[in-house]
Amino acid sequence: MAEEYHRESMLVEWEQVKEKILHTLLASGEDALDFTQESEPSYVSEAGPPGRSSLDSIEVAYARQIYVYNEKIVNGHLPPSLVDLLATAAEQMDDKNVTELWEMVKRMTDVQLVPATDTLKSRTSMELQLAFTRQALSFLEQSYKNFAMVTVFGNLQQAQLGGVPGTYQLVRSFLNIKLPTPAHGLQEDEIDGHPVWALIYYCMRCGDLIAAMQVVNQAQHHLGEFKNWFQEYFQSDYRRLSPSTENKVRLHYRRALRGNTDAYKRAVYCILGRCDIADNHSEVADKTEDYLWLKLNQVCFEEDSSSSPQDRLTLPQLQKQLLEDYGEAHFAATQHPFLYFQVLFLTAQFEAAIAFLFRMERLRCHALHVALVLYEMKLLLKSSGHTAQLLSQEAGDPPFIRRLNFIRLLMLYTRKFEPTDPREALQYFYFLRKEEDSQGENVFLRCVSELVIESREFDMLLGRLERDGSRKPGVIDKFAGDTKSIISNVASVAESKGLFEEAVKLYDLAKNSDKVLELMNRLLCPVVSQVNAPQSNKERLRNMALSIAERYRSQGISVEKSIDSTFYLLLDLITFFDEYHAGNVDRAFDIINRLKIVPLTQENVKERVAAFKSFSEEIRHNLSEVLLATMNILFAQYKRLKSTNTSTPARQQHALEDRGTQLRAQARALITFAGMIPYRTSGDTNARLVQMEVLMN
Repeated sequence: MAEEYHRESMLVEWEQVKEKILHTLLASGEDALDFTQESEPSYVSEAGPPGRSSLDSIEVAYARQIYVYNEKIVNGHLPPSLVDLLATAAEQMDDKNVTELWEMVKRMTDVQLVPATDTLKSRTSMELQLAFTRQALSFLEQSYKNFAMVTVFGNLQQAQLGGVPGTYQLVRSFLNIKLPTPAHGLQEDEIDGHPVWALIYYCMRCGDLIAAMQVVNQAQHHLGEFKNWFQEYFQSDYRRLSPSTENKVRLHYRRALRGNTDAYKRAVYCILGRCDIADNHSEVADKTEDYLWLKLNQVCFEEDSSSSPQDRLTLPQLQKQLLEDYGEAHFAATQHPFLYFQVLFLTAQFEAAIAFLFRMERLRCHALHVALVLYEMKLLLKSSGHTAQLLSQEAGDPPFIRRLNFIRLLMLYTRKFEPTDPREALQYFYFLRKEEDSQGENVFLRCVSELVIESREFDMLLGRLERDGSRKPGVIDKFAGDTKSIISNVASVAESKGLFEEAVKLYDLAKNSDKVLELMNRLLCPVVSQVNAPQSNKERLRNMALSIAERYRSQGISVEKSIDSTFYLLLDLITFFDEYHAGNVDRAFDIINRLKIVPLTQENVKERVAAFKSFSEEIRHNLSEVLLATMNILFAQYKRLKSTNTSTPARQQHALEDRGTQLRAQARALITFAGMIPYRTSGDTNARLVQMEVLMN
């Protein structure tokens, strides 16, 4: 019975393992099963040696901040800014790319959230998409200004920095280094020895429209109508011209400027008028960041039926172009992962950016923590199905939308260090406390169950029972008020996996005494008749059962009657077999006589057969061994009687003969009982019983 139960549990566990393996294979997207791709990463990291942390220094730095964040939440305080905590950790990593990544994440998430019934509606709202675009432009402009400053201060002699400090002087000095002398193709209009349109473009590129307006005012006699158009652009909300002015700019561009040799002038007009979106302006936008900045400036949000297709670029169009049309190969993403992450993230393709970075083993931890920030801010588009691929598209979503399987992402990340760092894994699982799987089960509870089972850190995670029966709290007490249900859930999982001894301890911890004894009965059943040897299974289980029995009796813990009676009867049978195997046949006989399991007179046979029907399966399972042991005891007593019969005085012969008759009658009662009980004993058992009974006659 116990073996069958264990086999069923193993089959269930194997199904779960198969599901995990399938999830791992599918985790990286559509091409994950193409085993010819040498660059395809493994999602299952090798665990370190037992007892040693599997977390590297970067993962530890992040984990500390996660602990600080969760500590505030579980203690009922106002949660701190998770993005600030993680960005602080990144500053200590001495990696410029990582620092810039978190500066970008901070900038992109610094938006006013739009009230909506769900994240999809919020993310696809015009207000939020416009806010993301403004934040992306702000980040790109600040980054470029920093680049210009570094360039100038690194070449002070050539830059000839001077004048009133500010963006205008910075751009002048930058152009002393950037532009060759003379600059080919640029119009001759100059200010302070620099081409006007280059000055305007780079002031805009540094995000300083005031400085750009300063240039326009100084050169207004050369610019004609442009001064008024730029004045409107400068004063408008969101850097947007009115539709009528925009059409004038576009018309002027098409008539007079499309073939102009001044690349800076064409670029400035295309930004103001958001036109000629097919021109990538590679003469001035020679870096990916410049291209991105220029295209984001051209993105339209409002509906405008008067715009021709070549003058209208929407954010979804730009997203598709970068992710699908150009893709990883165009940006050499494997060689420049931070750049490609930036391209996707700054165009509000957060899920695709995270999924890409997560595929890089060394960058996985950064991707996961960016996902945590977005998840906590309710900006992450999550997969609706737990079994979805890491990055997927769902029916009913707009075509440009991707969703991230956040639960799988987090579980894939923690899998590496769950066995060695269960405390840290628990901190990450706490983010899943509001998530449910396809069966409606709480994902946090499920992860805790699996973590406890796999790490075997029962005492540390769930607490332990003290000698007086009180429970010493574990790590889980910090995260959940109802620890009893969590412990019960873990116990149930352990039981389903066939880990009965662990399940007993867990049910004991959860004060479920019925389950404790029910499982103890299953555990004791196969070892009852075994010879007790030091450090054997039987000795361990016997000591465990005696400890429970002593505590339950001293504390008056009540258990369902049939389970309770089976438990104590199994303990008595263990004592019986211990005496039997030790050769103490008389003591063993006294025990079996008092237990009244088998009949020792013909008069008691029917009564014992009737009583047998009420026995549990655990008792019935051991009946063959009980019958054989009892018959062996009778046979041993009979042989001893015969050996003393030869040297006994005549007056005692009569008493010995009576005792011999009694022993044969007891043996006959056992055989009668074995034949009447509604339980199939083995043919070997019956043969041995009859053989010994014959030898006694």
